[in-house]
Amino acid sequence: MLLSVVIVNYNVKSYLEQCLRSVCQSKGLVLGQDFEIFVVDNHSVDDSVEMVREKFPQVRLIANQDNVGFAKANNQAIRLSQAKYVLLLNPDTLIEADSLKKCLDFMESHPDAGGLGVKMIDGQGKYLKESKRGLPTPEASFYKMSGLCKLFPRSRRFAAYYMGHLSPEQTNQVEILSGAFMMLRRECLQKTGLLDETFFMYGEDIDLSYRILLAGYHNYYFPETRIIHYKGESTKKGSLNYVMVFYKAMEIFAKKYFSKGKYRLYFQALRFAIWLRASLSVLSRLFKRLLLPVLDLGISYSALYFLSFAWPALIRDNAYFYPDIYRQAILPVYAVLFVAGVWIWKGYRTPISFRRTSAGFLSGIIAFLLIGALLGSEWQFSRFMAVAGGLLCLGIACLIRLCIGRLFRRSFPLSTRFRRHYLIVGSKEECQRVGHLLLEEGVALERIHALSAADAPSSLAEQIEVNRIGQVIFCSKDLSFDQIVQMMDLLRKTGAESKIIAHDSSVRVGYKF
Repeated sequence: MLLSVVIVNYNVKSYLEQCLRSVCQSKGLVLGQDFEIFVVDNHSVDDSVEMVREKFPQVRLIANQDNVGFAKANNQAIRLSQAKYVLLLNPDTLIEADSLKKCLDFMESHPDAGGLGVKMIDGQGKYLKESKRGLPTPEASFYKMSGLCKLFPRSRRFAAYYMGHLSPEQTNQVEILSGAFMMLRRECLQKTGLLDETFFMYGEDIDLSYRILLAGYHNYYFPETRIIHYKGESTKKGSLNYVMVFYKAMEIFAKKYFSKGKYRLYFQALRFAIWLRASLSVLSRLFKRLLLPVLDLGISYSALYFLSFAWPALIRDNAYFYPDIYRQAILPVYAVLFVAGVWIWKGYRTPISFRRTSAGFLSGIIAFLLIGALLGSEWQFSRFMAVAGGLLCLGIACLIRLCIGRLFRRSFPLSTRFRRHYLIVGSKEECQRVGHLLLEEGVALERIHALSAADAPSSLAEQIEVNRIGQVIFCSKDLSFDQIVQMMDLLRKTGAESKIIAHDSSVRVGYKF
C-alpha cells in the first residue's frame, strides 16, 4: 500500500461527505489497492458515523465513544495503517483529482522530505497563509499575536510566522506544515514518533513538523496542486477563544523545546501580545458597535440643524422661523428618537440592513409627531419640518451605510437578502432538483438562475455580474472537484458566496460570511 489517508471528524457530516467524495475520485490511484482511507469519528452527534457506513463502506471507520482530541484520534488510525505514506486530512477540505498522485510523486522524488503541505484556498478562492509557516519562536509569535504580522505580510521578520517572504506560487522548504493537509513519510514517523497527544486541539502539527526537522528531514510546501479548506468550522480564527487555545498550545510547545530562560522570555512576550490583542479586540468591538449610532446621532442633528436655517431662507417665509430652543432642545431629542428607533428595529446589527434602518427612522418620525401632538402648542413646530427632516436624515444614513459597507466589507457587510440571486451550475436535471430545494426554502423563482457545466468556465463571471448573483451552487454530480477549484479563481473578485451540493443531498456546504 502506497498511501493511508486519515480523516478525523467531529460533527461536520456534510463537509466530511464532500471530502470523502473528492478523495475517492482521485486519479492515478486505485482505492483499496494503492491507498486506503481511515475516518476517525470523535463521538459526533450529527449522524456522521451512519453516513460513512451507508455511503462509503470501503472506508475504514473508527467510531470513538468520546471526543479524544485531534492528535489521539489521528494516532489511532496511523497505528492501524501500513502504507509507505500517511496523509492527515481535515474533513472540511476538498482535494483536486490529481492532488494525491502529484504529492506522492514529489515525495518519491525527494527522499529528504519528511512532510509535505500544499497550497490551500478558502471557499472564495483566496489563498490561506496557513499553507506554510515558520517556527513559533518568541519573536515570531509576538509579531503574530500583536498583529504586526498582518500589517507586514511579506516581511521576513514580522511575517516570519507565515514565512511571508516566500512566494505562495513556488515550491520551498518550510518549517511548519498545516495539519489540514499533511503528507508524512512513515520512515520519518518511525524516527519522530506519532502526534503528541498532550495537544488536544491546535499545536500538534507544529510539534510534529518541528520533530521532523530535528530528525534530519525537510518539510516542503508544494503549490503544484491546491485544496479548498473551509477553515474555522469549530473555532473562529479571530476570536478570543482561539487566542486562548493557541496560547495553551504554544505553552505546551515552549515547555517541551525551549530552555528555561527562553521559555520565560517567550511567555513574557506572548502574554504582552495577547494583552495587546485582547485590548485591540475590545476596542474594535466597541468601535463596530458605536460607529453607526454615533454617526446617525451626529449626522441627523447636523442635517436637521442645517434644514432649520435653509428651509425658511429658501421659501422666505417668517412663519417657518425656528427659535434657538428648537435647535438646542427639540432637534437633539429628534435625533435620539432616530437612533432609538433603529436600535429597536435591530438596525445596528450586521450585516447592514437598509430595511431595518428605514423602519427605525420612520418609527422615529412617527414617535416625534406623536410626542409633539401630546405637548403644548409652545413645543409644537412645523410637521413638514419633522417629516422632511426625518426623510433627509434617512437618506443620508442609507448613503453612509452604503459607503461603509463598500469600504469595510468584513466589518460591516451589507445585507444581500433583498438582492441575493442564486446561480446553479450543473446539468439540467440537477439544476431543476436544486431549484426545487430553493423554492421549498422560500426563494422566489425569478431569483434562481441556472448555468450548464460546459458553459460555466467561460461565462460564470458574466452571469454573476449580470444577474447579481449572491450565491453560486456547484453540483458535484456534474462537476469534478478540479473544475470547482478552478472556478474558485473566478469567484475571488466577484464577492459571490460558493456552495457545493452532492447529487443525493439537500445540504449545501461551503464558505460562510
